[in-house]
Amino acid sequence: MSQDIQVVTESFLNVTITSNTSPFGCEKRFAKDLTIAAFKGKLELITGGSARTMKLSAYDKDNKLVCHLDNDDALLGSYPIDSGMKIHAEDKQLNAGEFDDVSKVEKFEISEEEYSKKADSVRAFKERNKIGRFNEEEQKKREAERLKKEEEDKQKAETFKVGDRCEVRVPGNPSRRGTVKYIGETHFKPGVWVGVQYDEPHGKNDGSVEGKRYFECQAKYGGFVKPSNVEVGDFPEEDLGFDEDEM
Repeated sequence: MSQDIQVVTESFLNVTITSNTSPFGCEKRFAKDLTIAAFKGKLELITGGSARTMKLSAYDKDNKLVCHLDNDDALLGSYPIDSGMKIHAEDKQLNAGEFDDVSKVEKFEISEEEYSKKADSVRAFKERNKIGRFNEEEQKKREAERLKKEEEDKQKAETFKVGDRCEVRVPGNPSRRGTVKYIGETHFKPGVWVGVQYDEPHGKNDGSVEGKRYFECQAKYGGFVKPSNVEVGDFPEEDLGFDEDEM
């Protein structure tokens, strides 16, 4: 019984396949009674190369060349290849990284009208199960919360005035101090925003966004935040700990 198992085991090879189209190898199992032509056909699915133009070479565990698999009519097992070796597929018609450039991939496009008619689309699934924007009750709740927050921001902003010292506290970020330079609506996002000139260059702009200016300050010293993230009050510039003679 054990002898039969040994025969079956030896009729297959476990080898690592590499190619010039990819730096990564993958381990595969192949029957020794495959012709090299049939073996190349299987490698087409792995490497993306063509069996007609593919050149194969076998390397041992030390990456030393063992042989070239150059006879399409010969059997894979007729070559001195053992499990654990590497077989490299070279197809000079393909360049390394060719399949990484998605700009060369022809894209499937469908019109909005055609997509809306499909019964097996993600949108159809969400619509059937009332998920996301197809859940009317959930959408009403979100809209009510948005309007409530917008009103709270508006009321809070009315307590600010240009020139107020402030501290900006955005969740997940360290607090930053500065001066209120603008209060009101913007062109880039709806609702009320507060323009702040920071004491340090921790901002994202110079008081302008997309070419529209709201206030003046140095580059990287300006930022816009929601009123809910701003507190005004006695927030003097922080002492960075430098002596007068040290900069």
